[in-house]
Amino acid sequence: MYNCIICRYHEIATKGSNRGMFERCLAENVRHLLKTLPDAKVSRVRGRVRVELEGKRVFTPEELELVKTQLSKCFGLESFSPAVITPVDMERIRPPAVELAASALAGRPGKTSFRVRARRSNKRVPLSSKEIEIDLVTAVAERTGAEKFTIDLNRAEITLGCEVRDEFAVIYMENFPAPGGLPVGCNPRVLTLLSGGIDSPVAAWMIMKRGSPCDFLTFHSAPYTPPETLEKVRRLASKLNEFQLHGALCAANLSELQKAVRDNCKERYRTVLYRRAMMRIAAMTAERRRCHALVTGESLGQVASQTVPNMYAIGKAVDMLILRPLVGCDKLETIRLAEEIGTYEISNVQVPDSCTVFAPSAPCTTSEPDLLEQEERKIDGYWQILEKIAANVEEWT
Repeated sequence: MYNCIICRYHEIATKGSNRGMFERCLAENVRHLLKTLPDAKVSRVRGRVRVELEGKRVFTPEELELVKTQLSKCFGLESFSPAVITPVDMERIRPPAVELAASALAGRPGKTSFRVRARRSNKRVPLSSKEIEIDLVTAVAERTGAEKFTIDLNRAEITLGCEVRDEFAVIYMENFPAPGGLPVGCNPRVLTLLSGGIDSPVAAWMIMKRGSPCDFLTFHSAPYTPPETLEKVRRLASKLNEFQLHGALCAANLSELQKAVRDNCKERYRTVLYRRAMMRIAAMTAERRRCHALVTGESLGQVASQTVPNMYAIGKAVDMLILRPLVGCDKLETIRLAEEIGTYEISNVQVPDSCTVFAPSAPCTTSEPDLLEQEERKIDGYWQILEKIAANVEEWT
């Protein structure tokens, strides 16, 4: 029966005069996610986004499954419901409401707890929200028999929803959660340093949730790391791109810098020196790609390079803003999010990455920018090496 998808948002509703920009961005993202439904029409109505098919035809079960899968990835949406859209007239609202409720109650043994939840924003309708609920419950009881259900306003097994708006009314039975946040594209593009680990894909997802589309930069150390290192990151980038319109994946070979650090600098500083070089190469790449910030998966205290002194020393290597959305998360929180968004299984495949190449036996946990700069000055042509690596960054997607 469903001829409409009604989409709800929350945070966007708190915006002021620029709310329309957020709504337009959200509607565009919904269109992108439903692009395999060529006759889907996406429109904005006050406080909602509505999806209908050409000719107002009914969604097939296969189309509804596609909608559920795709809109569950749409940042900015709080929830969505397959619905029946009708004119604002109780005589037109009542029949599909009764049909939906009767279908849901059919075949259930014994009494089922049931309720109606109505919202009326159209004040020209003579019935209040509570009176609409009573009207529809009465109509359902006449159709199914009052002995079929009990009313439970708090924890009902079945809820019939009804929204009576100025332009139309919608009736629905299910309310599917969406990730919330802000629509991707309402904030500037950023560059995520994407490794094959668990953390950085989750960091990218969290930044997308705040409205910034992500490009990705990964580091490899061929020939010291295998081709599988890059293939794993490509799979992660592909999974993350399911949540946004498009993000390019770029790859930089760090091996020349790593060999120079190995041959000229104190061993205990290697990891921090690698990270400072990565930030500088990433900043050069971000400027070329017109990305406005860098994103990392760092979490405070998780490894030796992520202590407060070392994160400070790494951050001082560049002037660009570094966003660290996981800084206060523990590993279990990050794993739970990775499982939820579908990156955990990919990340959990064991493949060597750049950080393991020439890794120090006892990495430092405290470093100072001045001291690290002294180490970097031991390398002849340090900046030329970085610029060469940045110039040879490859775009994969």
